[in-house]
Formats: sequence, C-alpha cells, structure tokens
Amino acid sequence: MIRPLARAPLPLRNGVAPSYFWLQKGPWKTVIEFLVHHYPQVDQQAWLDRMRRGDVVDEQGNRLDESSPYFWGRRLFYYREIEVETPIPFDETVLFQDQHILVVDKPHFLPVIPTGRFLRETLLVRLRDRLDLPDLTPIHRLDRETAGVMVFSTNRHSRGAYQSLFQQRSVHKEYQALAPHLENYTGPFWHRSRMEPGTPFFRMQEVDGEPNSETMIEIVERLGDVSRYRLLPTTGRKHQLRVHMAALGVSIINDAFYPDALPCKQDDTSSPLKLLARAISFTDPLSSDVRCFESSLTLELG
Repeated sequence: MIRPLARAPLPLRNGVAPSYFWLQKGPWKTVIEFLVHHYPQVDQQAWLDRMRRGDVVDEQGNRLDESSPYFWGRRLFYYREIEVETPIPFDETVLFQDQHILVVDKPHFLPVIPTGRFLRETLLVRLRDRLDLPDLTPIHRLDRETAGVMVFSTNRHSRGAYQSLFQQRSVHKEYQALAPHLENYTGPFWHRSRMEPGTPFFRMQEVDGEPNSETMIEIVERLGDVSRYRLLPTTGRKHQLRVHMAALGVSIINDAFYPDALPCKQDDTSSPLKLLARAISFTDPLSSDVRCFESSLTLELG
C-alpha cells in the first residue's frame, strides 16, 4: 500500500508527502532485501543512496540502513522519486481560499494526485509546494483529462464535514462538454444506467441491472455538427459522464477511452478532452453560507 499520510515521520519535501508500506510475512533477512525484491524497477544502489540520505525510516522516524533487520508488521516511510518527469505546460488558478477549503481551476492533462509517472507534475503537489499547505487533501475526484473546478480541504480538523457533503450527495456539480449533436433531441432528459469496471482495467462499462449512475443531459448551444452540452450528475461513478455520452452515440470530443480505448498519447497535449467541471455549489457545513464556484475556463472547438 503506497499512499501519502497526513502525519508522518518524514516532512513534506517540495510538496511531496512521504509514501509508506507495511512489511508482510516473508523470507527476507533485511529491509534492503525486501525492497529490491518488491520494487524491481528501483535498483539496490538507489535504495542505499536513499537510506544514506535518511529518506527511508520506520514509524518512529528511525533511519534504516543496509543492515536493518526485516520484521513483518513494521511500517516504513520513504520518498517516491521519478528521475525524469515531463513538465505539464498548463497552470492551475486559485479561485477561493479560507482556513478550511481551497478551490482551484484545474487545467486539462494535470493529474490531481501522484500516480504512475506523475509526481511533482500533479495538482496536489504543486499546490502544497506553492502555497505551503501540508494538510492539503482533495475531497472529490476529477480525471486527469478533465479541466475545471476542484475543491480541497486545507484543515484536517474540519475535513470530515466537507467530505460528508460529497458522500451524502449534497453538492451540486455542473459540467459542460462538446460532442456531436444528438439527433432527435427534444429537451433535457435523464440518462440512468448500471456501471461496472470494464476492459481494459481503466475503463468502465454499462451493464444490465439496477441503475447506479444518473446524469441530466441538456443541449445549450448548437455549433453545426457539434453541440455544447450541460451535464448534471447526481452520482459520481468513475468516468460517468464519458460513459453516458458514449452510450448515447455522441462521445465527448477527443475522448481516448470511449467508445474505444485508443493508444496512449503519452505527453501529447494537443487534443484535450472537451469536458469541463464548470461549477460546483453547496451549503457550507460550518458557516451555513451558500458557496458557488465557477470555472474561468471555456471549451472551444479546434
């Protein structure tokens, strides 16, 4: 298990929180033997270098070295490193900040949290480093390919109150999308379906059964063969809007996952997904004020 912790024996480093893992039962005599076996993409010398810098420690903050014995049940902390990370040439914009939340406009192509080949070029790490907010944590999801309004918690003591809003579906979210015009459209309608993990592993699919996803779909502007859609999801399934639009035969422009998974474009940023988290609103659980945040970004053809 590799996740950043709010409180750890290693501090944030340029916005990057330490990752951790639990040592499981196994035949290893030393920690370094386990690390080399469990992470074959990182060679032994790299782990030794990290240890010498004090970048691999136990729960108490004790530095580990090449002779540290292996004990299952221990939790070890370390800094994840990526030798070469391609810069993402788009900037986030802060829309609002107080002592409890931070609201930002996320650009296309920028992941929210570290994953895979992305570490420093993620919204979370950028903001932690830029604003010196060690407790910053996202309280909902937004795909890397999607741009728009993103809400973070800045205070771990009040975080649960804001997380509950999303869990209880007390947040109103509005999206815009550009997609081919839907023929025979007569007015706003609801699309409901049951969504389950699909193939490959990163995709979702609609299947028979009781619906677990729901989106209101409305055309707000006709642009020749393309239309601008207003999408109001009441559920938050992974890739929900992309799956629902593809199921209607009008996949969102530049969608590389639906209806078919296209080859990975790696660092090509020339064709952003035409999907925008345009606005988000809710009643603040602490002040009872009505909060409404709108993206400053727009979707354009081309």
